[in-house]
Amino acid sequence: MELTELPGPESDLPLHAVFPEPYMEEGRLGVEAGLGVEAGLGVEAGLGVEAGEQEGDPETKEPEQDYDSLQEALPEGETRTCSPDLLSMLHAAESRRSMLHGAEMQQPSSGGADGQESPPRGGEHTSKEAPKIDRLQLTDPKNEFNKRPIKMVHRSLSHSLSLSSTDSHSSAYTDSSEEEGPPRVNQQKTSKGFSDFCVKNIQQADFGRREIDIAEQEMPALMAFRKKAEGDKPLAGARVVGCTHITAQTAVLIETLSALGAQCRWAACNIYSTQNTVASALAEGGISVFAWKGETEEDFWWCIDSCVTQEAWEPNMILDDGGDLTHCIYKKYPNLFQSIKGIVEESVTGVHRLYQLSKAGRLCVPAMNVNDSVTKQKFDNLYCCRESILDGLKRTTDVMFGGKQVVVCGYGEVGKGCSAALRAMGSVVYMTEVDPICALQACMDGFRLVKLNEVIRQVDIVITCTGNRSVVGREHLDRMKSGCIVCNMGHSNTEIDVVSLQSPELTWERVRSQVDHVIWPDGKRIVLLAEGRLLNLSCSTVPTFVLSITATTQALAVIELYNAPEGRYKKDVYLLPKKMDEYVANLHLPTFDAHLTELTDEQARYLGLSKHGPFKPNYYRY
Repeated sequence: MELTELPGPESDLPLHAVFPEPYMEEGRLGVEAGLGVEAGLGVEAGLGVEAGEQEGDPETKEPEQDYDSLQEALPEGETRTCSPDLLSMLHAAESRRSMLHGAEMQQPSSGGADGQESPPRGGEHTSKEAPKIDRLQLTDPKNEFNKRPIKMVHRSLSHSLSLSSTDSHSSAYTDSSEEEGPPRVNQQKTSKGFSDFCVKNIQQADFGRREIDIAEQEMPALMAFRKKAEGDKPLAGARVVGCTHITAQTAVLIETLSALGAQCRWAACNIYSTQNTVASALAEGGISVFAWKGETEEDFWWCIDSCVTQEAWEPNMILDDGGDLTHCIYKKYPNLFQSIKGIVEESVTGVHRLYQLSKAGRLCVPAMNVNDSVTKQKFDNLYCCRESILDGLKRTTDVMFGGKQVVVCGYGEVGKGCSAALRAMGSVVYMTEVDPICALQACMDGFRLVKLNEVIRQVDIVITCTGNRSVVGREHLDRMKSGCIVCNMGHSNTEIDVVSLQSPELTWERVRSQVDHVIWPDGKRIVLLAEGRLLNLSCSTVPTFVLSITATTQALAVIELYNAPEGRYKKDVYLLPKKMDEYVANLHLPTFDAHLTELTDEQARYLGLSKHGPFKPNYYRY
């Protein structure tokens, strides 16, 4: 009796149609309810077992049953079916048998040159005939099963093949556009014929629009503010040039400014943080965007120039993140400051540059320090980094935090968020600080305050978040233990001395996007993330709701500077008025179904406040 043919993988036939009754081959194979092999044939790893072989003691093996006895044991009208487990086993057995048979066919013949069999080697028995092996012959109805090639795939534990550190960084969204030429040489147009932009692939716009739609749902306050102010067009006539991270969250801010009447041109402040799909969606919407993930330094400055130097278009407002846009205009296009009404800056690095210009008397226009506003510093810097530090480290290194020794450089709001998150995950956290007040806060919060030199040999992770430069120098990098992870949560890429790692005695090995091994001559290696740039926005994402607070603050700052009467602000750096900070916070409270208590008239008189705020003086520290 021949074995019933198996269906191909595409077959929808039920099992009882394939195996209508128990089957065997020449009385030697019996199957009991699809649970295993009974009469004399065992299948070992799908390779076939010699006739008559059975595992275990031969004296205790079950007596063989023939087909008739099995059939008689069934109630009348019932048939036995093959279980899915057995069917899978039979497919696997045939696959392995085909592989073995193919390997045997490829081996060279063991016979002599004349084709005769080689004589047996000494000591071998020649009187016995080799036992014959019975094999299951599984046949596909379309004869396709055996033709299907076996593909051997080797996967790297690091998720990707190692690349040179000079290779271009690719977008988190991967498609055929990654193989195209640089965006600067690919002229693209939107579906409406708009071409004043430069992005990776305009065809990704639909995907980016979906990302922006999701972000809008998590930014209810900014959307509510857009809806409320859209009719008044408070930015009518404003020409805003911006340089920020280009993500789904900042796209909501850019489109809000546009909805309020502004014309916008935008570049990225970080060469690794741009979401290509989002940049494409903004361009499709008619906004001039010049950014893509993985820009070179030359591309970075070209994109800023492209935003600033458009014919018949001069900016009258700057929205900056890091000060690179302001620096470019100050150095290359200083005449533009004659028409610029103000600068809005959101990062500690950019604010530091503005204060330097103001102190030297070279600040040409008023500037709004958003970074030190309460709604930015106490929310974005703290809560955003508390969540995104873990996300960035996990995505890039898959590291387990429990028991790891971590040193966090800087106990400002960013350092507070990072250290709290890591301690909550079971890490042993050390802090470094130069400010005695922040240092005392770290001690009172239970962290050990150290100098970096004291722990650099033993720590597993080094995180900088100071906004300063050369916090981790080459002398520290040389003393780190092999496998130490080094990353930056501050804005600028100057905190870690990455330039010193470009020396010829060190080898760079790309592990995956934004992850490099830097290897010393003795074999020691450190893991450098994002080449020392901002970890969370370069390697992961950030909580959208927190960015809603920052984006709303930025929008109000732009509106305030643009509409301020002449003389209200001098050529200096200002904080956002306290009333506006409170307004931003108030917009976000309904999300939590929160209910504010209102002062009575008597209480307001006692405190000397208005019932509607502001409730704290400008010098108050939250």
